[in-house]
Amino acid sequence: MSNPDSMDDLKWFKAAASSGTGGCLEVAFTSDGRVALRDNEDPSNPPFIVSAHVWTCFLDGAEKGEFNLPT
Repeated sequence: MSNPDSMDDLKWFKAAASSGTGGCLEVAFTSDGRVALRDNEDPSNPPFIVSAHVWTCFLDGAEKGEFNLPT
């Protein structure tokens, strides 16, 4: 699926819990409603792009703790 946005033009966001020293997942929203994800430790790698529906399902699972690391 092609992306109409230049990755350089996207506004990237990261969690407030990030200390600014790397290790963060960054998120950007494309003009066609998809969500781009990248690892800020290497932003030169192409982002992973998902539909808004996939992103919403992921957020729901994250809020419910479905992706928590095992303790």
